[in-house]
Amino acid sequence: MKKYFISIFLSLTIYSMAQTGNPLLDKYNTIHQTTPFDKIQISHYEPAFEIAMQKHNDEIEDIVSNKSKPSFLNTIEALEYSGELLDNISRVFFTLLSAESNDQMMEISQRLQAQLTDHSNNINLNEGLFARVKEVYQQKENLKISGEQMRLLNNTFDSFVNRGANLSAQDKQKYRELSSRLSALSLQYGQNVLKETNAYEMLLTQASQLEGLPQNFIEAAAQKAKSSNKTGWIIDLSAPSYVPFLKYAADRELRKELYTASTSKCTSGEFNNLENVRQIANTRQEIAKLMGYDTYAQQVLRKRMAANTSNVYKLLDELLEGFRPAATKEVMDVQELANNDLKTSQEKQVMPYDWTFYSEQVKNAKFSISEEMIRPYFELENVKNGVFGLATDLFGITFKKNEKIAVYHHEVDAYEVFDKDGSLLAVLYTDFYPRAGKRAGAWMTSFKGQEMRKGKNMRPQTSIVMNFTRPTGSAPALLSFDEVETFLHEFGHALHGMFANTVYPSMSGTSVYRDFVELPSQLMENFLLEKTFLDKFAKHYQTGEVIPDHLVKKIDESSNFNAGYLCMRQLSFGYLDMAYHTIDKPLDDVLIADFERQAMDKTNILPTIASSLMSPSFGHIFSGGYAAGYYSYKWAEVLDADAYALFQEKGVYDKKTAQSFRDCILSRGGTEDPMVLYKRFRGQEPNTKALLKRSGIK
Repeated sequence: MKKYFISIFLSLTIYSMAQTGNPLLDKYNTIHQTTPFDKIQISHYEPAFEIAMQKHNDEIEDIVSNKSKPSFLNTIEALEYSGELLDNISRVFFTLLSAESNDQMMEISQRLQAQLTDHSNNINLNEGLFARVKEVYQQKENLKISGEQMRLLNNTFDSFVNRGANLSAQDKQKYRELSSRLSALSLQYGQNVLKETNAYEMLLTQASQLEGLPQNFIEAAAQKAKSSNKTGWIIDLSAPSYVPFLKYAADRELRKELYTASTSKCTSGEFNNLENVRQIANTRQEIAKLMGYDTYAQQVLRKRMAANTSNVYKLLDELLEGFRPAATKEVMDVQELANNDLKTSQEKQVMPYDWTFYSEQVKNAKFSISEEMIRPYFELENVKNGVFGLATDLFGITFKKNEKIAVYHHEVDAYEVFDKDGSLLAVLYTDFYPRAGKRAGAWMTSFKGQEMRKGKNMRPQTSIVMNFTRPTGSAPALLSFDEVETFLHEFGHALHGMFANTVYPSMSGTSVYRDFVELPSQLMENFLLEKTFLDKFAKHYQTGEVIPDHLVKKIDESSNFNAGYLCMRQLSFGYLDMAYHTIDKPLDDVLIADFERQAMDKTNILPTIASSLMSPSFGHIFSGGYAAGYYSYKWAEVLDADAYALFQEKGVYDKKTAQSFRDCILSRGGTEDPMVLYKRFRGQEPNTKALLKRSGIK
């Protein structure tokens, strides 16, 4: 006992001393207690993590050593609020590891990985702690607690069980080893993808190689070369470079070169992820077996709307049957148009690296519209005002930029978000452009979650991160239609976080089932096809002309263009994800390339290329939290189509419908079963009819 008190005294002394020199450990004396990014140095992270883990250990020990009978308050709620300091530091470090990383940050993350995994396991496998949790859980029918508290109790107990608390001593040690291995593999996988993506560039030196490319793209490529002290034009694998090049570059060999570089990432060389893929899948399967499940998907889907693999495959198969005829017809149309171009080519069939190039021409021919006709009306500042304005129209909230709030990069902006009654709703950070230290894609995250503590509603600090087209020397940032859609998508996630209004942080905002979390984000995408929405912000960046009616009509008419192809693409990812996570034995004797092609074969509508593999850079499932959950995008698409049908029925700006969506979905987080929340909003369970109708599928 004496040794324990000495340990506590020393840790508290260290913590107290650290508060004078490490901003991560100090109380944030900033506007709205926002993160003091301007004061944080890389050297602060590891000492802060060490002290925060020790403080968390002390908090756990206080719970375990409590002489009072285990209760909801002294055990479940105390556990919920423990580790707050560690959580805050982790949010900052790991968010920046994705958005503003460097070699030093990656090295730190490698060192921290084992420590954090051990720390988590020490808590989850603490027998004294679990005994108290279990005692409260076994008395739950007699407890006088709220529905949200009951949900927290069930979640807490299930979390311990799902992390090995009921295992034998020998199996607990095995779980420690497996979870540590999985964490290290996933971290290495993600860092390999980022490094290989950043390492690639294609330098063009002849003007003839630029045929077909838009002028703003050419300027951006020249600017990129100049910043690297090179002469010519640099094309890389970031979305604003990669996507337009495949869409517009007339040089087929260059398209093939770039496509091959992207789809063969991490298949060989220093950043080879093939063995990481195998080991991640094997380790997850081994963990599932240890926990008493046949497959990892079976373990994961217990806490999903889908519930089991049968329901996931039912959805995927139903969509495959519904969309394949349309996809097949789309391929025929593209091939017919390309035939004249390809008649002298050695390869006469449309290949994957041809698809966006020729399908864009088909789209233009059918609807007399192209991406470059729309882009001048989507200047980033106007788009931002439009998206923020949509939230104002629907929910009455307003946004005010505050340059006094510190940010982690000079291109990041911080906004105070005010509710319709004028109270602070949230702080929102926006980060729009690609950088070497930022991973690809787009995402929403938070530096601070919402919770109710001691009668005070502590408001969240949310961030949306994207990789949009940069300004050039002659034009501001002009977004593509897809980029605006991405903005709306991530903003939908942000609304989910900002409107959070729960008691406990672990159930706040986007802390919901993975196949429910995409509903708010995908619902917001629907507004992009509304003329009344476009009229409010889509103005030509040079003339100020509002986007003309005939162009809006063309956008609407072409909205389902390639709907079949795009669905098949998403389904291929869903089938691949499920294939990896329904294995019931290790993949030791299987070639990853063969395994992938077999999993995706039923969705193939274009020829496959031998060098192309999805698995080594499929970050969503191997390092991004969507393992056994990629189907969620299609699952949520069914939900969002059905939900938006109600907005259309009532009027897309109907404040009563918007308020209902806020009250029933956005503010409730994970406090209730998602189907209960959905039916409370919609009045019915969803079905695929609305999605098929919206997609033009009969």
